Amino acid sequence: MGERRRLAGFSGRGYDKGRGPAWQAAWQVASAIAVMPWFVPVRVRIAVLRAFGARIGSGVNLRAGVRVHWPWKLEVGDDSWIGERVWILNLEPVTIGSDVCISQSALLCTGSHDHRSPTFEFDNAPIVVGDGAWVAARATVLRGVRIGAGALVGATALVVRDVPDGGTVLAPAAVVRS
Repeated sequence: MGERRRLAGFSGRGYDKGRGPAWQAAWQVASAIAVMPWFVPVRVRIAVLRAFGARIGSGVNLRAGVRVHWPWKLEVGDDSWIGERVWILNLEPVTIGSDVCISQSALLCTGSHDHRSPTFEFDNAPIVVGDGAWVAARATVLRGVRIGAGALVGATALVVRDVPDGGTVLAPAAVVRS
């Protein structure tokens, strides 16, 4: 058994949020009021994200309930779709190419912790989703992963390593017994 974790000593050293506390707070309010609700038009959601530093191409469809941790660390190419309740937990940059579909309730998570650190310090890395890729419903893509162009990440799949261009990652099938 290793050394016991001492979370009170966590410092977050080396992590750059990219903006100050006032800007972060303003983003949290704007996100709750003008990005996540179902009644906000897509063009308004996108305008608010851009106002906070997101780089979003033309023709993007951003559905209700999408959570973006830091918009200034987000880039989305043209004609991409981001489905309802997608969570982009981008402590580090997330780059989504053109003609990408990120389906309902998918999670793109750039943040983690170093399990060997006695104070559980961050172990973060960016995520890149290539042009034409599809990250299906409830799939999870973890830090440091590159999803190649035209790749498919199936529903509920967990991706911890790069997926090559045109590659496929599927969740393990459930065993059905009769």
